[in-house]
Amino acid sequence: MKREIINDLAKWKESKNRKPLIIHGARQVGKTYIIKQFGKENYDNLIYVNFETNQELSSQISDSIDAKYVINKLELFYGEKIVPGKTLIFFDEIQANERALTSLKYFYEDAPEYHIIAAGSLLGVAINRENYSFPVGKVQMLNMYPLSFKEFLVAIGRENLIEEIQKHFNSNERMDKDIHKLCLKLYRIYLVVGGMPEVVQTYLIEQKTIAAIDIQAEILESYERDMTKYADNSLSNKIISAFDSIPVQLAKDNRKFQYKVISKGGSSSIFGDAILWLKNSGIVNQVNKATSELPLEMHKDLTSFKLYMSDVGLFVNKARYPLYQIDLDTRANNDFNGTTYRALCGK
Repeated sequence: MKREIINDLAKWKESKNRKPLIIHGARQVGKTYIIKQFGKENYDNLIYVNFETNQELSSQISDSIDAKYVINKLELFYGEKIVPGKTLIFFDEIQANERALTSLKYFYEDAPEYHIIAAGSLLGVAINRENYSFPVGKVQMLNMYPLSFKEFLVAIGRENLIEEIQKHFNSNERMDKDIHKLCLKLYRIYLVVGGMPEVVQTYLIEQKTIAAIDIQAEILESYERDMTKYADNSLSNKIISAFDSIPVQLAKDNRKFQYKVISKGGSSSIFGDAILWLKNSGIVNQVNKATSELPLEMHKDLTSFKLYMSDVGLFVNKARYPLYQIDLDTRANNDFNGTTYRALCGK
């Protein structure tokens, strides 16, 4: 699938002040696939290291994090010469090896000629731990998200509609009625399918939105497994409770996220760490209330926010929302449709 992040990767490759790059994003948004694709299309060879599955190499790199030492170990292990500018080194699931993450600092300081990208599904959670050493200022961070509606249109072969939508969005000219209906139909499909690559691929093969449900359910289950695997029992229970409350939170006309919806007597002191975990994992997006004054970052209310799931299709699945009722034109005729529309569109 064509992803817009490829353009960012190309700019990184050509940057004169290039740093090791870390791609951060929720599990299964396509980080591994897109980096491998970028490496194969833009370099002579790709050195791929998965620190979760390759324990032997992981332990060797942990012995020393000197850049030259790491390069030597990689060349010996893979039997390939690593040439600056010609080879892409890809450290996947780097959160599983704290020393490998720290080594990025030395690649920047002592061996900047090497091109290296790292990624990790729960990297945000890992680096938030107090004992985790992160190379602040020595790496470039780039977030990756599920497919946008624009990327979805490209994936389903309707790239021709993108320019048409943008043209009418930026002008007062009315769109042709039939084209408008088609765009709305595809948008409703996107609201159900969402932008997780495996789900979109399944929809492309089956050509049925109902086919997305099982894949979405598997992804949601994998998220909950991570919650129990990468947090202690007390915190994991709070994370799951906060996560489960999102559809309920967004179905209400509350102006902000309410901890009491999670549990009676709930508060930020009780569930604050759980929400931080969800944010750092990339599973949810936190949107703070802000005044119209600029810059918005200086005028946002830190105590007033809402949580939205990072993928709209996963939200529809988790909310158990009837697929046939996702109709933007009739939302005013349904008590739940108005709030659902805002939840789906992140408003």
